[in-house]
Amino acid sequence: MTHFRPKNSFKSSISSLLTLLIVLVGLFSMNACSKSDTKSDTNSTACTLKAQYVNDTSATQKALMVAFCKNNNINYTTHPSGILYEITAAGDTAKPNLCNSITMTYAGKLMTGIQFDKGTISYPLKDLIVGWQIIVPLIGKGGKIKMVIPSSLAYGEQGRPPVIPGNSPLYFEMSID
Repeated sequence: MTHFRPKNSFKSSISSLLTLLIVLVGLFSMNACSKSDTKSDTNSTACTLKAQYVNDTSATQKALMVAFCKNNNINYTTHPSGILYEITAAGDTAKPNLCNSITMTYAGKLMTGIQFDKGTISYPLKDLIVGWQIIVPLIGKGGKIKMVIPSSLAYGEQGRPPVIPGNSPLYFEMSID
C-alpha cells in the first residue's frame, strides 16, 4: 500500500500552526480592546478615563480671562485646572464621562469677543479639547454652561490658524442636547 504525503509536510504543519497562532493573537487583541470602557450609558461607572492636564498658572491669561468674565457678567467659579466657568442650568443628574459620546450645541469666542465657531456636534468626549473634557462632565443632558478656558487646555501655543491665534484663552457657551 502506498501512502501519499504532501511535499514538505513539516513546512506545511509549521505554516498551519503559524497561521493559527496569528488568528488567535488577533482574536485576543480584539477582546482586549472591547468596548467595556466605552459604554454610551451616561450612568456608566466602568469608564476609568480621566482628563490629563497640568493646572494652568499663566497670570497674564488669568487676568485676561477674569476681565472677560467681568465684562460679560459671568459669575464664574474657578476650577483647579484654571478654567473659569458658570453653570447656568445643571441638566440631568446623570453626568457624561470621557467614555461617552455626547451631542452639544456651542458657540466659541476669542477674548476679543470675536466668534470663531458655533454649531452642534456629536463626538466622544475624550476626543474633544481638554478644557471640555474637564468641565462638560459638571452638567447633565439639558445642562448649560459658560466657560473660559486657558490656552494650555484648548489649542495651546500652536492655536488653530488662521482663526485661533496661539496662546489664546477661549470662551465657550454650550449645552448638552
